[in-house]
Amino acid sequence: MQSNAQLVLQSGEVFYGSIPESQDTISFGEVVFNTGMVGYVETLTDPSYAGQILVFTYPLVGNYGVSSAKGWESSKIHAKGAVFAELSPFYSNHAAEKSLAAWLEEQNIPYMTGVDTRALTKCLRDKGVVPGAIVPAGKKPAEFGDFEHTHWVREVSIKQPENYGSGEKLIIAVDCGMKENIMRNLLKFPVRVKRVPYDYDYSNEEYDGVFLSNGPGDPVVCQETIRVLNKAMEKKKPIFGICLGTQLMALAVGAKTFKLTFGHRSQNQPCLHLPSNRSYLTSQNHGYAIDEETLPTGWQVSFRNLNDQSVAGIEHESLPYFSVQFHPESAPGPEDTHWLFQKFMDLVLK
Repeated sequence: MQSNAQLVLQSGEVFYGSIPESQDTISFGEVVFNTGMVGYVETLTDPSYAGQILVFTYPLVGNYGVSSAKGWESSKIHAKGAVFAELSPFYSNHAAEKSLAAWLEEQNIPYMTGVDTRALTKCLRDKGVVPGAIVPAGKKPAEFGDFEHTHWVREVSIKQPENYGSGEKLIIAVDCGMKENIMRNLLKFPVRVKRVPYDYDYSNEEYDGVFLSNGPGDPVVCQETIRVLNKAMEKKKPIFGICLGTQLMALAVGAKTFKLTFGHRSQNQPCLHLPSNRSYLTSQNHGYAIDEETLPTGWQVSFRNLNDQSVAGIEHESLPYFSVQFHPESAPGPEDTHWLFQKFMDLVLK
């Protein structure tokens, strides 16, 4: 059974829809939208969505159900809530184990259906992402909370180091909310991976390369991660960053970041690889970007987002440091840029 509800934005706009009758509490989060046509399981389990109410712009979601956790990007859903125009009550997929609605309820994730997601997305594109709340009928939200400055990375990072793989070379993988498909791609190579918490000091250990993961929120709050990275750069070992890792790399060398109006969250973001003048389709999920004018001498833009010309990748002109503002591991999305893992491993294994 469903009951009436509202999605109330801090900026004053209200959107109407329905929620399960059992969902009787107000749910808060930063309201963002994703334009992907598929991949809702991977998207919802992406730790980079921590603290956010996720609006799916595709008109019908849930038609292939939810498969086993083997393909998830983490062990649970991290979004604070989900909003749909239409949530399919039935699913058809030989591997599916349950419906999307059943999975959301099982994970205690608030959701809302019957929403005019087109109008909502146009509002967010115009005014920018804002805090909001899924509100059951008859209730009113109080304070929305400060989602922008919350240390979300602290909440999603692992708590103790974990070791994987085998091989002579060792990679330190800094987990700021790492997607599992990143680990799957790293472990395709003959290396050992030591996955460490966001604030772990690895700078005095022996290793052959550093990987900086994706993650949620404002990179500026990750001062511990930036401090350790800055020390690690003195060793001149290969360093590869993805998404939040790109922003952290920029901050570690003295550049600045800024919040995008509505972020980049989809699986079809076109990016130009400047050295080759070749365009790639990329999967992206971030709300912050690098201020190109603040990059220090010796650093250059390697990729550029063709939708808004923002920085989509940076690299050092002579040292083995590079990073990209998208997800070459996909999951979901195109696999056009898988070669970046090979580039990193070529530097580590040589």
